[in-house]
Amino acid sequence: MDANAPAPWLEHLNGEQRTAACESAPALLILAGAGTGKTTTLTARVADLLARGVQAERILLLTFTRRAARELVERARASAERAGWAGGRILGGTFHSIAHRMARAHRAALGLPEGFGVLDAGDAADLLAMIREELGHAGEGRRFPRAPTLLDIYSRTVNSQLALDDVLASSFPWCEGHREALALIFREYGARKRRMGVIDLDDLLLGWRALARDEVIGRAMAASFDHVLVDEYQDVNGLQVDVVAALHGAGCALTAVGDDMQAIYGFRAASARYILEFPSAFPGAVVRRLERNYRSTAPILAVANAVAAQDAAAHAKTLWTDRDGGSPVELVEPRDEVAQAHAVCERVLESREQGMELKEQAVLFRTGHDADLLELELARRDIPFVKYGGLRYLDAAHVKDLVAALRVACNPADEVSWFRLLQLLEGVGPVRARRVLEALRPEPGGAPDAALAPAALAQLPAAARTHGAAILAALAATRPDEEPAAATERLVAAVAPAVALRYPDGAVRVGDLDQLVGGARGARTIAEFVTELVLDAPSSSAAFAVPPHLDEDFLVLSTVHSAKGLEWEAVHIICAYDGNFPADMNADDDGVDEERRLFYVALTRARRRLHVYVPARFYHRARGVDDAHGLGQASRFLAPDVVALMARTRPSEADPPAPVPAMGDRRVAISADELFV
Repeated sequence: MDANAPAPWLEHLNGEQRTAACESAPALLILAGAGTGKTTTLTARVADLLARGVQAERILLLTFTRRAARELVERARASAERAGWAGGRILGGTFHSIAHRMARAHRAALGLPEGFGVLDAGDAADLLAMIREELGHAGEGRRFPRAPTLLDIYSRTVNSQLALDDVLASSFPWCEGHREALALIFREYGARKRRMGVIDLDDLLLGWRALARDEVIGRAMAASFDHVLVDEYQDVNGLQVDVVAALHGAGCALTAVGDDMQAIYGFRAASARYILEFPSAFPGAVVRRLERNYRSTAPILAVANAVAAQDAAAHAKTLWTDRDGGSPVELVEPRDEVAQAHAVCERVLESREQGMELKEQAVLFRTGHDADLLELELARRDIPFVKYGGLRYLDAAHVKDLVAALRVACNPADEVSWFRLLQLLEGVGPVRARRVLEALRPEPGGAPDAALAPAALAQLPAAARTHGAAILAALAATRPDEEPAAATERLVAAVAPAVALRYPDGAVRVGDLDQLVGGARGARTIAEFVTELVLDAPSSSAAFAVPPHLDEDFLVLSTVHSAKGLEWEAVHIICAYDGNFPADMNADDDGVDEERRLFYVALTRARRRLHVYVPARFYHRARGVDDAHGLGQASRFLAPDVVALMARTRPSEADPPAPVPAMGDRRVAISADELFV
């Protein structure tokens, strides 16, 4: 064996990756450009730590999805095992899942009850809506922030660690006049959560930070780990940085991996400044860059690099590849969005005829409605597609109905879940739901008890009593320590008839609920299953399903945010005009910088072919019957030096007009000449 040969887990790495994987500095930032093998490098670093004798259980791996954590841990273990390492378990997970683990372990120190629940964003908004109504803001005669806005303000205040006044001034100026009312709502929100024995996702991070900063608990916690590795560091917020800094300050070595040019989650209080300020925040930190790209062709990288160079504050890096050839990036300038849809379909079908499957192609856009006309044209041409970036599975109303039943089974004091569940019944609104809830209390102010169903059923309309009795009976029969799949199956059977009656597509929704029964298998308790759903929600019911029997091909439609981390052979970026890239509502300096990074993320999803579309005009009401439109101007990110790297395709007066897809009611197209016959 060659003594100079690299270790097995390093032999497939390039020089940049190997240097980063083997770095011994106590604080390390790996700047991994798009497609440069970030996961490969981080995996090799974990394997290298294990091979150097670091015990697996003393490595903490933090990611933003459970899937990423599992993949990294499994790949690292496989690499290390090839070198003879065996034994131990790396602790890996999302920030919220690890925070939940720490909160469970130290619940007494945080003042949390045993078996505390975790509210997801929808539940938190429901609770804020209740408080908003109780405090009289629902009908006060002038505009007042609704529950989703209240939650957004609250969450940004917590995660950014800014004062409420500052958050209102920077992001919600129209709400500044309600400052005192908002502060009162947020105080009551905190008090109500304590009474219900629940916390929200923001509380998890607040609790972990408090524990990490505690002189006794924090040092004991940090002493459990030798190395903390954070993936996607460009997506961290202020609370997460505080946790990482506390662990590092107590002696844990820190590795952060990320790309400041892919920081696109400012609406979640994440900020690119944390990765930009990493060297100054952690004195003595070493920065390693990964610039060799394994994904895209040279023409695509040239355009992406030119767009990235517009950001003077970014960490300097230039993506390159040793792959020869590649088609020039095409800048398509159709007359309007109808012609844009026609042009996309023509190119998609042409690539398919050349052997590129539909699912190897993607259409990316800034917001979901950008694809409205394209969806009509795809349907007209019989091109199947799947669209990402819409409603999350856990946000679907019928799924939340079942989750509410599961929550009530675990915690009868959860009034938000009671209210949701009761209002699923025919003819039951907030007022009647409150009466039923009072009838279920064994004593004033006590927690509702489903065993008191007879008195409660009398408060229900006659049409709701059969379904209401079934739900209350299922809740009374369910024990918190029961096997989760059996309990979920019982509650699904009770809730399904009400769901089928409540929603027009009830039969389809009931099928979604059945999938949750399978998802409950493997959880130890009902509470654990519900918490897992909240901390790492599936994107759809398909996450629980077995592989399909049919191998159907389909085109991918996706928002750019949902496309982050993915790649395709061919990518079509539509509606690349100013006002969309960047969006009108995000046009301050920081907002434009983030919008540029969003555009960069879209560009770097392509492997072989990239098409960017700038329609000359766009319709204000794409499905309307009028002709209200605006003139499009190319995105400011398509500066002259960027366009010079692209092949431009402009409409010719001789070109036939694009066919107009049907929009809503049947219409007859009449040319301008015919109007004057």
